[in-house]
Amino acid sequence: MKRVLIFALMVFWATGISGQIHLEKYNFGEGLQFTGDSGYKMQLDGYIQPYLETRKFSNSDDLYNRFRMRRFRVRLSGTSENEKFKYRLQVDLSGSTEADVDESGNTMLLDGFVSYDIDDHYTVTFGQKATPTDNLELGMSSQTLQLPERSRVTSVFSSIREFGLFIDASYKIRGTDVHIKPSLAITNGDGMNVFKKDRGGLKYGGRINVLPLGLFRNFGQFRQGDMMRELTPKLLIGFTYSYNNGISDRRGRETGSILYLDADGNEALPDYEKFGIDMLFKYKGFSLLGEYVKANAHVGDDITQRVRTDGSVTPDFAINGIQDVGNYIKNRMMLGSGFNLQAGYIFKNLWSVDARYTHLKADQYSYLNNAAFYARPNYYTVGITKYLGKNYGAKIQLAGTYVDADPTATDNDGILINGHEWIGTLVFTVGF
Repeated sequence: MKRVLIFALMVFWATGISGQIHLEKYNFGEGLQFTGDSGYKMQLDGYIQPYLETRKFSNSDDLYNRFRMRRFRVRLSGTSENEKFKYRLQVDLSGSTEADVDESGNTMLLDGFVSYDIDDHYTVTFGQKATPTDNLELGMSSQTLQLPERSRVTSVFSSIREFGLFIDASYKIRGTDVHIKPSLAITNGDGMNVFKKDRGGLKYGGRINVLPLGLFRNFGQFRQGDMMRELTPKLLIGFTYSYNNGISDRRGRETGSILYLDADGNEALPDYEKFGIDMLFKYKGFSLLGEYVKANAHVGDDITQRVRTDGSVTPDFAINGIQDVGNYIKNRMMLGSGFNLQAGYIFKNLWSVDARYTHLKADQYSYLNNAAFYARPNYYTVGITKYLGKNYGAKIQLAGTYVDADPTATDNDGILINGHEWIGTLVFTVGF
């Protein structure tokens, strides 16, 4: 009911000020664009994604089917007359997380921020938004994904969205077509929608994107698939790093789910460090995305107790029959590395074929070894997409994924898979 109310309030607000602004244009899949008498601009857009998923494990002939609304996004954004100030409000009414794995929480509010362009080179943003310290795929709109879902690297290591201060810059090397785009972020380090106690310290990080062959057309850097069919090769190479000072979950995506204490009963939390390298290439309908992420943990000597899920406290850190505080804590965090490589080609008749390979390598002590949700090192995906127009407004996507499971991996009933699993996905995207 709350989701419907928020959506209704957004529509009411947009239509209620129609006497002050005028509808400038509407493009299917790109939203309604308004212009005010004073030059103020506003845009209202969104999309829905009905979704079907089917799973089959090698230890059984049973199929596990899941029907749902994968995403239902509504976004309101605008700029001031001189376009110095910008804002965005985006909500998801489906209740699903972007990663959609082993976690849940308040996921309705996605973006809520204001930005100010200091000059042609620098922009400062305050609020909640996608963080530049995640892998490149997280900076790409969900409506434009080549395959029905993001890669497993994203679901394992990303924090998705965070609240804080963001500084973005853009430079062009004189006499060349080389662009350099650095970004800095200082955030809460607890993911999005932190409406309760903020635990731990801050998260510091940044990204540097280098575009040696010029800029992508029509925001192609933030969209998968080469819908624009770049006339000349375009390339982006990115480097990211972040250090989260005190996290209270597996990777800094939420707050308060995993807590530790020192000898005096004060909170003492481990730190989480992450770095990555990624690239994006597009040319005449072909696109190639590559990503690598590595995550480490730093556990302080002051941690002597842990808080159980029922709120009780214990000094027990036994793992493999040995009291080992450091490795016990690491075993509950997303530690290890992963890389994702995906490519696709959009034909002129708006059919697309795509393929992806994702590999995860867990540290010896890491939650990536969890038998139910992870313990699956290799993912092979192929897909086909039919775009119903020369944009991302409407499309139908079908994909199949072969998952190479670890011998310890289990199915939904906790039974050893003993081999592999198949995942089939079908999604229909309609924008407005």
